[in-house]
Amino acid sequence: MPIATVNPTTGETLKTFDALGSEEIDTRLDRAQRAFREHRVTSFARRAELMRDAAELLEADRDDIARTMTLEMGKTLNAARAEAAKCVKAMRWYADHAEEQLADERPRSADVEDSGGSQAIVRYRPIGPVLAIMPWNFPLWQVVRFAAPNLMAGNVGLLKHASNVPQTALYLEDLFRRAGYPEGCFQTLLVGSDAVADILRDPRVAAATLTGSEPAGRAVASIAGDVIKKTVLELGGSDPFLVLPSADLDRAVPTAVTARVQNNGQSCIAAKRFIVHTDIYDAFASRFVQSMSALAVGDPMEESTDVGPLSSEQGRRSLEELVDDARGRGATVLCGGDRPEERTAGWFYEPTVLADVTPQMRIHYEEAFGPVATLYRVADLDEAVQVANDTPFGLSSNVWTRDAAEQERCARDLEAGGVYFNGMTASHPGFPFGGVKRSGYGRELAGHGIREFCNATTIWHGAPAP
Repeated sequence: MPIATVNPTTGETLKTFDALGSEEIDTRLDRAQRAFREHRVTSFARRAELMRDAAELLEADRDDIARTMTLEMGKTLNAARAEAAKCVKAMRWYADHAEEQLADERPRSADVEDSGGSQAIVRYRPIGPVLAIMPWNFPLWQVVRFAAPNLMAGNVGLLKHASNVPQTALYLEDLFRRAGYPEGCFQTLLVGSDAVADILRDPRVAAATLTGSEPAGRAVASIAGDVIKKTVLELGGSDPFLVLPSADLDRAVPTAVTARVQNNGQSCIAAKRFIVHTDIYDAFASRFVQSMSALAVGDPMEESTDVGPLSSEQGRRSLEELVDDARGRGATVLCGGDRPEERTAGWFYEPTVLADVTPQMRIHYEEAFGPVATLYRVADLDEAVQVANDTPFGLSSNVWTRDAAEQERCARDLEAGGVYFNGMTASHPGFPFGGVKRSGYGRELAGHGIREFCNATTIWHGAPAP
């Protein structure tokens, strides 16, 4: 895949970039290694100062970088501005809280005594340059939620971004440079996927984190396992959105629409499967379909647009194949199901709702990465949980109920990295984020995320001589 900015609204190639050669890659890995030696011993106060400076610069750049993101991958301009603001928030959160999240831990005194020691602590130490392999759908946020904790921990970053967002990738390197980070602390590597294996195998790279597809995750995990390097993987999801009889439909319906079409439907934590109790199914479905049909599809630079284009022609084709397969096997198309007639250029797809979905359809098990929702009617809570868990993914989940017993059952039994009641799943710097099953392993954000790429070092002192 060429490294290029291609406007998804028009299909026009706006700018292309040459991939780095092997010598330049080698130079940058050397630079990262040298930067780590310096950065790892800086104080938390200095790291926080640098991170806050980067946050201020990003805040000032918000409108410009938002337009770049929209131009490169098609998210609405409003969503792009919100993404930049979210990054600023996360950077400031880690500047404020990293030191406490990585504070020395003291084992129980009874355990220290039992070990024959006089004292012991557990200290979290940085491990080195971390390779981040990041996707295009949240081109700023996905990187910042890796970069902020790792730079605050004393690690340094190497970014291999998606090939269709090169200008956003270069902006991030420039952002940290302008904030005053020493040369090599954060570098963008404009390379294709064919260069990842050699970079990951290089002994100067300590670990890797990837957000992306299952095949990419398997490839990175396989290489990292071979060279025994730590990885964190976030590989997508097909999140359930359960609506039970006590749900407040006035809130649940508009939240369901937003949860499905956020980022033009191209979000790993977007709700995709809407599992509704039969007692309220008809009422929910009627209002949900009406709201999905009313969404404005158009130029993402326009303030009035609700849903912009998909990021690529291949992305739209893959979504169409899922919908066509379901339709051919008996699914009912309640709205959408096609390309908008008025959009002859670009990679647009209508907001779509499918009902009567069965396990024989690909969309029952595969992730629909676009504005396509599937509706399921269930008889009771047992069936709702069964359908929710009948997926290879387990990233997050949403449940709408005011019944405390139902909430406890779902919190216990839903197979997901998060369970959100009466609201929409959203990542926040204060909460760990990640999944189970084929959604990956490891956690980002909060203290869990900053400690993923740290060496939990036991420091033990023997008892003094008598």
